[in-house]
Amino acid sequence: MSTSPAGEASGFVAIDLGATSGRVMLGVVDGRRVELVECGRFPNGPVSDERGELRWDVRALWRGILDGLRSAGDVARERGVEIRGIGVDSWAVDYGLLDGAGELVANPHCYRDARTDGVADEVYRQISFADHYAVNGLQHLPFTTEFQLVAGGSASDDDWARVEKLLLIPDLVAYWLTGRQVAEVTNASTTGLLDARTRDWSADLLDRLAAARPGLAGLRGRLPELVEPGAAVGHLLPAVREATGLGDVLVLAVASHDTASAVAAAPLGASAAYISSGTWSLVGLELPAPVLTEASRAANFTNELGLDGTVRYLRNVMGLWVLDECVRAWAAADGAPVDLPGLLAAAEAEPGGRCLVDVDGDEFLAPGDMPRRVSDAVARLGVELHLDTVSTRPALVRVILDSLAAASARAISEASALAGVVVDAVHVVGGGSQNELLCRLTAEATGLPVIAGPVEATALGNVLVQARAVGVVSGDLTALRDVVRASARLRRYAPAPQN
Repeated sequence: MSTSPAGEASGFVAIDLGATSGRVMLGVVDGRRVELVECGRFPNGPVSDERGELRWDVRALWRGILDGLRSAGDVARERGVEIRGIGVDSWAVDYGLLDGAGELVANPHCYRDARTDGVADEVYRQISFADHYAVNGLQHLPFTTEFQLVAGGSASDDDWARVEKLLLIPDLVAYWLTGRQVAEVTNASTTGLLDARTRDWSADLLDRLAAARPGLAGLRGRLPELVEPGAAVGHLLPAVREATGLGDVLVLAVASHDTASAVAAAPLGASAAYISSGTWSLVGLELPAPVLTEASRAANFTNELGLDGTVRYLRNVMGLWVLDECVRAWAAADGAPVDLPGLLAAAEAEPGGRCLVDVDGDEFLAPGDMPRRVSDAVARLGVELHLDTVSTRPALVRVILDSLAAASARAISEASALAGVVVDAVHVVGGGSQNELLCRLTAEATGLPVIAGPVEATALGNVLVQARAVGVVSGDLTALRDVVRASARLRRYAPAPQN
């Protein structure tokens, strides 16, 4: 691969939006390494509207983004670095609806809102899950974009006639930055409306959905043009330049599903599995083509699109959401922050393997009172751990992490069998790669070495796609991962020796 000459650094801004927070990172690409500098962080989370529905306050996110871009410009100027590009990634499936004037009709719904309860079953009675899977290759999730649209979308039925365009969250931000409306394929592949083989909107599914649901007639015309990662979206609008102090900076499409960016920066070998570990754990393999077999559908594996024509063949595991919600509940009960490192150390001292709960159970999807829900799940297994007291919080944490490691191990084993790939290692990227106990338990559960890192995989993947798009680095996906290895601290966890 090639990179810019040593000493000639270029800057790229990664806007990374997560379900609990957003941040703006400046990536400085110098020689064969990337240095990431956090320039802004702001809270995020669903908020209840006047009807009790969960929505995203995207205008608050936008204010945080502008502040972060302003700070990134200041940092770049201090370091003598030219900002060459901006890219946006976020969580999947949620979207905003724009009217004819390009204005947001309403704040987007959060995928955890209950309005999609039972909707998937209604849709499958008209267009079977098997028919869906043969085209979009997606696992069943009750909150996929398609089901949100059937449930009413981000606007009332009366508002649908006013809608001109549907933009997924990163595409909405890119529109506000540039004025151009596009859909980047890695995130679009999570909508249920894309053909996993052609990487284009599925005319067949869209026509059948419109026939079954006349209220969604005209949906195809409301979907924007698709672009691949690395495509130029447009330059910053004058109002954005004024608000941020930035110049005529190019906004580039990246692998805008945050997991797609994270997997792009996972330093995978040819036969390695990955776990993108955060609020969700996305567990699977990188493949050259989708797996659309009946066995794959029955196992509920998904085929989401990745960088450079790849497919992310994976299953959603509930992830650290369950632990995070417990910690949040305990902090509220204590009136003080929880000592998470101390809690994890105490959990490591607990006996392992006493019980495993199904962390993917629907009862863990919504926020609120998570310790009680985990305790109830343990009780249903007939195990007496008395998890409702402060002194036994480590035992509950150990149950959660044991269960999460076991769920990831099952997903890797099934993916290996379904795709015909013999897995020889597991790469854990994202925030969960810092959880040493979870990484160790995952190595034990899989019987495979676990390589943890990079922590900031999503931002790294975002930056590297931009850098390659403008010629600061070059090469294929393997070459980009060589830059990741040179830029990140990786840690290896060996599986326990077999007796």
